[in-house]
This record gives sequence, C-alpha cells and structure tokens, in this order.
Amino acid sequence: MARALIALLWINLIALISVGLCSDARSNDGGSLQTAGEQLLSEQLFAIIDLYKQEDPVGLPGATIPDPMPIPEIKQSFSFAKMHLRNVLAGGMSRFRIRYFHTELNSMSVTTQISIDEIAVNGNYTMSTFFNRAEGPFTVLMKNVLTKANVSLAVERDGTLRTKDIELDIAFDDLAMDFQNLGFMGSIFQSVANSASNLVYDTMKPFMLSEAYTKIREEVDSRMLNVTVENGFVMPNSISPLDMAIGEMRTIVRNKGLDPFLVPDYNNTAGIFGMQTMHTWITGGSSFYRYGDISVTMQNNSATLGMHVATQRIVGSTQWEISIGRGILSHPGRAQFTVEHIRVAVQIEQPLDLRKKIKLRDIQLELGNIQVRCDGAGTFDYLIEAAVNILPNLLRYQLMDAIENPLRMRIQEKLDCINTEALVRKYVREFEQHGTNINLQDLELCQT
Repeated sequence: MARALIALLWINLIALISVGLCSDARSNDGGSLQTAGEQLLSEQLFAIIDLYKQEDPVGLPGATIPDPMPIPEIKQSFSFAKMHLRNVLAGGMSRFRIRYFHTELNSMSVTTQISIDEIAVNGNYTMSTFFNRAEGPFTVLMKNVLTKANVSLAVERDGTLRTKDIELDIAFDDLAMDFQNLGFMGSIFQSVANSASNLVYDTMKPFMLSEAYTKIREEVDSRMLNVTVENGFVMPNSISPLDMAIGEMRTIVRNKGLDPFLVPDYNNTAGIFGMQTMHTWITGGSSFYRYGDISVTMQNNSATLGMHVATQRIVGSTQWEISIGRGILSHPGRAQFTVEHIRVAVQIEQPLDLRKKIKLRDIQLELGNIQVRCDGAGTFDYLIEAAVNILPNLLRYQLMDAIENPLRMRIQEKLDCINTEALVRKYVREFEQHGTNINLQDLELCQT
C-alpha cells in the first residue's frame, strides 16, 4: 500500500541530494545501478541526519565534487593582448551550504540556492602583446558565491519519471585577483588584468554549468529508475504523482477504519442539566483532495510542509439525550447533519535536527454550508433546526476563529509525541527491504 506516497517522498529526497551534490551514483566495483543507488541514498540520508545535528552544517555527506576542481585551459584575445591560462584549479567547491530548497509536489519542480563562502581559482598565466610578454602564477578569489538551480520533472509515456527542464546560474558578490610577475608593465596591463579576473569567471562558468547539467540529469534520472521501474512501479502520465499518492492515502484512511469514523461519546453536565451524545458517526472523511499547492521548503535549517486539503460533503448522525436532575427526567432524540465541505490550510515545520519536535506553524479552517435535521425534541425540533442551520452559517468565520486555537493546541499535543528521527530510520530500512511496497497499515506516528 501507499506505493505512490513512498515513491513521492523518495523522489523529493533524490532531487535534494542530486541537485545539492551532483554526485555519481555508480558503484566503485561496477555493481548494478539499482543496488548502488539505493544503498548510497540511505547511507547519505543517515549521514545527513547526523550532519544537521550541528549548528552550522557545511557540505553534504557523500559528495564527490572534486576539490580542487580542474578547469580546462583558457585562451582569450583582447584588442592588444592575448591571455593563456593553464593548470587552473578551483578550490572550495565542496564547502557549500544549502540556503534554500523548495519543491512544489504537484508540479514536481525543485528550486535550490546553494552558497559557498569563498572559491579560490589558481593557475599559471601567459600574457602576450606586441611589446612584451609576461607569465607567472595567478589567483582569483570569489566571495559569497551563490548557485541557483531550477529542476522540473515529468512523467514519460513509458511511465518513468525524468528530468524535464534544468536551469542553473552562478553569481558572486566580490571578486579579487592577483597576477604576479607583470613587472614594470603591470600598470600598462592593469586594465587587461582587471578584465582577466572576469575572464576567468566567465570562462569557468560555462564549464561548471555544463558539468552540473550533465551530472544532475544523470543522477536524477538513474535514481528515478530505482524508485519506479526497478521496483515495478509505473506512473500514469494522466495524473500527477502527488494526486496519485493522495488517492492511496484515501484508501489507507478507509482500511484503517477511519471512514466512517465513530466519535467517542460526549457527556456534559451544567448544574441540574445534562447533555449526552452517543453513537456519533461521521462519513466522508476519506473524500479529501488537494485544492491548492502542497510544497516542501527548506530554509534556515528547517523544513516546512505547506498543504491545502479539502473534503467533499461530510455526513454525520448522532443520538442525544437531555436529562434533568441526574436522570430523573430525560428525553432522547436523534440528529443528522451535513457539511458541504471542509478546507484546511496548514503549515508544519520540522527542524533538520530531527531530535527536535515538529511544530504547527499555522492552520486555517473553512467550513461549507451546514445543515442539521433533528428528531425527538417535539415542537422544539423546528427551533433547534432553525438555530443550528442559520446561526452557524451566519457566524461561520467567527466559529472557525474560535475553533482554530483549541484545535492548534490539540494537534501540537499529537505532534509532540512524534519521534521524527526514529520514523525516518525505520521506514528507510523498510524501503531497502521492500522497495515501494511498504505496508503502512500499521503506521504509528508516535514512536518510543
């Protein structure tokens, strides 16, 4: 069960690791791509969990970014000079920080921003003019380098998920250079040397982007095969993987006996009056669907899940009993109610240090039209129905504002019992054993 949900979660983890690392998924001993990819992904995930327990996590475990990175020879002609750069190495590439990661699950698009405090480019140069020739070592120092990437995925006709579009860019805040051995011609060539630093960057940038394009595409596509085709899971191109996963979740809700849902009996006493509701059933809870974006954002070492979910019509019934004097006088009845829809917008934040608890950042509720039919109160049935059918609809937004705070506190109590790290480690191991055929029927969020 929930194969689409598991696949979707792994797809987004793949996108994060692949875009951040641009690493190579092939095994050192020539083993199969599937085995190497799955083992590498789980090992990287566990190492990332440990990394983000630090206050300032730098890099990502398992990155195979060469540091220093060799740059091909650069030859460029100016109006009165020729520049030749060779033995060029770019250092500091592996000490990056993921500043921002955002994915829209419905459109399967990923946006990342990765920063590097400093990149040092070293090598040898030769500068020739009609008048003289100078050569020697050079250094170009780029500070506050920011790499931006946009990657979108699409389902192919054969049911595989592959990269569709990739956009990359690299920028920096400050750049300083030092060309040695210019000698007495240094002042003459200073303007050329100033341009040379930009030349190094402008020439290095296409090479770095070309390498990143290739690595990201190979990394994402190969690992997508591990999660989908190699596990016997083929996605339809007529529905998004997210909506398919939501469909699987509806099945889980029904199979776990949550729709129809039996509400615990309620008993309230005020003085000599008592009110009790029994055998309250609510049907339609599994009719939820996505009515807006569902996204995951990673920033400031925290991940935020934003969801917009709604239900179709909710139908309920209950048996009630009003008593006076501790049951001396009592009168039973029955009520039926319908709610046209319930919409929920929620934001949940999980620190990337998984030892910390999940926090409910925001919740917004919206109720559709409410209708109640009451039977058992005699002539008061009409008054009760009129009061319930008119007042809640007139005061719907005020009621929702009153409900949100108690509901927020109740949800936070449930979230506080969740051990996120234990859940992640448990189901990653189950994924390694069973692939996307993980059975979530016995899923318990609160782990000890």
